[in-house]
Amino acid sequence: MKVILQQDVKGQGKKGQMIEASDGYARNFLLPRKLAVPATAENINTMQQQEKAKRAQEAAERAAALEMAEKLKECPVKLTAKAGNGGRLFGSVTSKEVSEALKAQHGIDIAKTKILLPDPIKAFGTYQLKCKLGYEVSGTINVTVTEG
Repeated sequence: MKVILQQDVKGQGKKGQMIEASDGYARNFLLPRKLAVPATAENINTMQQQEKAKRAQEAAERAAALEMAEKLKECPVKLTAKAGNGGRLFGSVTSKEVSEALKAQHGIDIAKTKILLPDPIKAFGTYQLKCKLGYEVSGTINVTVTEG
């Protein structure tokens, strides 16, 4: 019996996939637990419409991520920090501070977990930080740390 999975089923397939299951397994396990629906013409059409809508949404989100990457190139972030002798900062500049400054200065909201900071910033200067925007798109944030 052909069925369309409504949820991921271990050992069978992923949500939205059409599989061939034995009649008893489908009738006694998958269908009563609403893990699958029979593969009728109407259900197959619904599945195709959902896949099409999902692809369109992913394309729109990817385009938004690319647009955000372009916008980040033109938005330098300026941070001020206190320092001791030799230009070394008291503490360090973290991705949280970069995220908050980006939102305050340019109105761009990026989660601190998406900003890749290999090492904490402990000196004055200009830094380029990578930022994961999703859908294999990454942007670059220009950060300038000055004495304040």
